Amino acid sequence: MDSVGHLDAGDGALTILFGAQETSDFWIDGPQDMVAGVKDHLPAIRRLVIYLDNGPNNSGSRTQFLKRMIEFADWSGLEIRLVYYPPYHSKYNPIERCWSVLEQKWGGALLNCLKVILQELGG
Repeated sequence: MDSVGHLDAGDGALTILFGAQETSDFWIDGPQDMVAGVKDHLPAIRRLVIYLDNGPNNSGSRTQFLKRMIEFADWSGLEIRLVYYPPYHSKYNPIERCWSVLEQKWGGALLNCLKVILQELGG
């Protein structure tokens, strides 16, 4: 089971999405679901800035990722800015600190099924 984390820099809210496989599509589905949930309540928002680590599924050279990002921008009507951290600079990415804290909490448990995820998140 793969996961993707979204950290809202505005309020510090962390969202973790779990899925069968981490793909470029999986990376876009999360922000799209998030925007769908708040779109009507925050009509003044015009821009979404997304910070990325330039990993294999969200690279600026991945055509599927960019295709889905353009579709997301068209659907949402938002100006979307992609900001990539330089290679090997994950220490500057705030989400990496979240992962570190969660890994310590989980004690290295392999989150490979829903039962384990719920057990670790609830404990």
